Amino acid sequence: MRRATIERNTTETRVRVDLTLDGTGQYDNRTGIGFFDHLLDQLAQHALMDMMVRADGDLHIDDHHTVEDVGLALGKALAQAVGDKRGIRRYGFCLLPMDDALVRAALDISGRPYLAWNVDMPAPRIGTFDTELVREFFTAFATQGALTLHVERLNGFNSHHIAEATAKAVARSLRTALETDIRRADAVPSTKGTLSE
Repeated sequence: MRRATIERNTTETRVRVDLTLDGTGQYDNRTGIGFFDHLLDQLAQHALMDMMVRADGDLHIDDHHTVEDVGLALGKALAQAVGDKRGIRRYGFCLLPMDDALVRAALDISGRPYLAWNVDMPAPRIGTFDTELVREFFTAFATQGALTLHVERLNGFNSHHIAEATAKAVARSLRTALETDIRRADAVPSTKGTLSE
């Protein structure tokens, strides 16, 4: 089993992530931010990763530090759990429809962090959740997970649907990329022989 536990404790947040890549999509996420928990649940469910997140952050200021630090911890857990990337498919892609929203995600578990984000949210908030934090989460996640990640909104007018579609599209892309390539199960999928740098 590919799994990792990461703890990140700062003066702003205390975060713990337990992640199992070869799971069934079980989740138990409690950050104190309802909509963010919903996005994390979608990420776990559709990537078939088992995930438990606990976060205690300075929500009296705003949600930013908690969302960002969970992204950093989750990305680090992913990088640790996937190890040397031997046998993985490496690349994943998904075109995800959700009602009015259509989101495209593509990723490479490359060892080189990069986020291309072309997702406009029509509303500044979903309930009390600041929609710009969706990008902040994926920036932190891609950085610590050492992912090349491209996410694009192709259609949509409902910010809840768009945000949720991004989580699901990234999740389905991760699921594909993390799967074992049965034709090269013992090889690192790179002509360099490594994906650690």
